[in-house]
Amino acid sequence: MEQTNYIKHLNNAFLKIEQDNRLNPSHVSLYMALFKLWNSNRFVEVFYIHRDEVMQFSKIGSKTTYHRCIKELSNWNYIIYLPSHNPFKGSQIKLTNFGTSSGQVVYPHNTNIETSTGQALVSNININKHIINKNKGAQPQNENEVIDFFKKENSSKNEAQMFFNHYEGIDWKISGKSKITNWKATARKWMLKASELKTNKPHSHNQDNLKVAKDKNYNEPL
Repeated sequence: MEQTNYIKHLNNAFLKIEQDNRLNPSHVSLYMALFKLWNSNRFVEVFYIHRDEVMQFSKIGSKTTYHRCIKELSNWNYIIYLPSHNPFKGSQIKLTNFGTSSGQVVYPHNTNIETSTGQALVSNININKHIINKNKGAQPQNENEVIDFFKKENSSKNEAQMFFNHYEGIDWKISGKSKITNWKATARKWMLKASELKTNKPHSHNQDNLKVAKDKNYNEPL
């Protein structure tokens, strides 16, 4: 089967962009951001994106502009966009392959679904499997799973509940920014920190450090 030539792909994509009067600079910058992510993912059949990351790469500041442009790129056959409405699952993207003689997307496996336009789509079953494997271990299924894990690590139920409630409240992100990719590793760091705090317990705020153990006669000379 003919393989993708990515230099040829870019040359043909630029030619198509140049001739397409429907496109504006936001479309072009968004397309190049998606190509960068495709490259980073080693040109897999389907790759996963997060809106904030793509907006940062493409320098698009408006969510409305972003959603309009990505849908139009999909409608105009530059990409195939499979949006996800689950905040824990990224949307799926395919780039139409302009690096082959046919100009169609090339896939090495017979797991595709043909649409009415003749463009190939990956089976939803395969996409769901990939999503499950990708996100496995990123966060626990529920609080009980966290409690069981903390017990196995010889930590308390109370500590597990504090950990779960803390990260559940901040959408399982580190410092409120990047998504946790392995919650168990984060939990072990949490338990280690909790252990250190108990070992190095500071003096109580109610403790009077100037108080002496017995009465002193201040009339006596030094």
